[in-house]
Amino acid sequence: MPATASGGARVEEAAAAAPSCMGTRPEELAARLAAGGPGVVGGAAGGGGGEGMEGEQERVLALREIKNQIIGNRTKKLLYLRLGAVPAVVAALAEPGASPAALVQAAAAAGSFACGVDDGARAVLAAGAVGHLTRLLAHPDDKVVDACARALRMIYQSKQAPNFDVNNEKNMDFLLSLLDSNNENVTELAANIISNSCDSNTEQLALCGAGVPQKLVSLFGGSVNLRDACLDSMTAIVRNNWEVASRFASMDHGKAFRSIVGLIHDRIPRTRLLACLCLIAIGHASPCHFPDRQIKTKLILVLLELIEEPGHVGDEAPLALTTLIKDSVELQKQAFSTNAVAKLSNHLVANSLETRRAVTILLALAELCSKEEESRSQLMSGQVSTLILDALKHDCADIRIAACSCLKNISRSSKVLGAGRLSCDTVVTPLVQLLCDSSTSVQVAALGAICNIAVNLTPRKSVLLHSGVVSQLVNLSKSMDPTLRLKSVLALRNSMFLLNPKDKDFIMKELTISTLSSLICDSEHFVQEQTLALVHNLLDGYVDAVNYVIGEDGMVINAISRQLNNASTPGVCIQGMLVLTNMAAGDELSKEAVMDVIVPHRSDRIKPSFVVNFLQSKDKQLRVASLWCILNLAYPKSDASSTRVARLQNAGVMSQVKSMRNDPCLDCKLRVSTVLDHC
Repeated sequence: MPATASGGARVEEAAAAAPSCMGTRPEELAARLAAGGPGVVGGAAGGGGGEGMEGEQERVLALREIKNQIIGNRTKKLLYLRLGAVPAVVAALAEPGASPAALVQAAAAAGSFACGVDDGARAVLAAGAVGHLTRLLAHPDDKVVDACARALRMIYQSKQAPNFDVNNEKNMDFLLSLLDSNNENVTELAANIISNSCDSNTEQLALCGAGVPQKLVSLFGGSVNLRDACLDSMTAIVRNNWEVASRFASMDHGKAFRSIVGLIHDRIPRTRLLACLCLIAIGHASPCHFPDRQIKTKLILVLLELIEEPGHVGDEAPLALTTLIKDSVELQKQAFSTNAVAKLSNHLVANSLETRRAVTILLALAELCSKEEESRSQLMSGQVSTLILDALKHDCADIRIAACSCLKNISRSSKVLGAGRLSCDTVVTPLVQLLCDSSTSVQVAALGAICNIAVNLTPRKSVLLHSGVVSQLVNLSKSMDPTLRLKSVLALRNSMFLLNPKDKDFIMKELTISTLSSLICDSEHFVQEQTLALVHNLLDGYVDAVNYVIGEDGMVINAISRQLNNASTPGVCIQGMLVLTNMAAGDELSKEAVMDVIVPHRSDRIKPSFVVNFLQSKDKQLRVASLWCILNLAYPKSDASSTRVARLQNAGVMSQVKSMRNDPCLDCKLRVSTVLDHC
């Protein structure tokens, strides 16, 4: 999301040339400013007026010199921070007798310290600058008010900014008074505070209830900076809030909404971008109030035009397009019909991969390919396919991540993956190399692509398996990072899908029964669930794979039993029951192993079975999986199956099955009927 257009950058503009005070070394300036604190500069008791004026002038010059040195210069800011200059700068704001010139220079310096340097923002806040700057917004000198408003904007744009509680009545009254000000710097400040005070639905509703959206819309006729700041604030107020977005869309019979639609055609590129972002936020928060397909098409076209703009606007336009079309088949089709893939690809080919724009364009292309086969085919038919592979090896982690995102969505299509210039052979090797990347985010992104490739390369999985990927996945499954563990297990699960027995043995040799058992009992439920799904894929179509489950003193089956008895989450229980269902379809040895899990013998008595609870679950998938397992244990009819049914009856399982004849789930009713027919 682009930063607010609240004019904050103007704080960092170089000041006009002015006479400099004697001694401009930072150490001298910091010492001179500290020596000229309250009660010293401005004339001591019994001192002459000229002496006081001279001291005040020297302080103004010192403040101006510090300000000029630190504007846009991070190194100088850090140096002055070490010299302790910030408290002395803020002290000038606190002094009742300070001249307007001193206040202007001190405010500008305080704002500059807070801009772009977290330590600087912290120092300014710790010195109490916010209170002094806020008080000075009522100063009679307009230049002082302007400088203080700009400084406060810089502070509130910082990540270190204090929380402005709009639910506090006094704070809300203060904010409304700022919005009613005739000074545009002050109203911009209000808009900036609003943009940073919408972290929750309650805050958004409070601002809406106080009439803030109406006030912001009324300010659209002001300067470009004010209008852009108000657009940014409106986006923050409606984002992900159905009620606020609905109210705004209906406000004044839709006039406010139409005013923002009109701004997507403004002559200022930044205004067009911010208007697009505001409309996107409204559409996502309240789709029913944004049904107009024509407006959505205009948004796509405007954003594609903005990609050609230089600087921040062109960098952020692809990201806005990504947000607009995310998870929407309709909008992705619409974007494809406006030639979005070709336009983005051509821009990427024509320009270097060294920019932020390359990242946002790759992410937009990834989203365009997430659901549309035509977009994938078009993307891979041009030169950009080579660029995507080059991007995997780029020095910038963000570009590597974006390239992985592209491949993740492209590889949802086995047709595209194995054809043209982007074949599986060329993709697998660089992705496997990224599994050793120094960035965890890159590793996660690479795992996402490998997960899809592992599914869609079913006829040619040997290319993937013998690329060294299995050993890397096993190593990552032991990571301390839960996301890496989960993604690596997902990739192993997908690799195991529809695999021939020989290659399944290859994976298990790398994975080992010990590691598999540990993953089944992982501290994260999602890892447990996907590991059980991996075991399910291992057993599927491979009769002898049951030896991995019951062999080596039953490490795996014992781990499964522990998880099912703990009944942690529905997902874990479902996957565990699917494993047991597969095993129960096997030979007598496998069936008995399942029975020992479901109704184990304990001291000549039968322990109550967890399956009874599963059959009573509200989750229909869990009920169905449990019924399938019971059916496989009872089929085919034999002396052994009769014994198993008797054990299930003694454990209360069959009584529960009989009570499910009228289960609300049709699939359950059918399974119940079949089970009872075989028992």
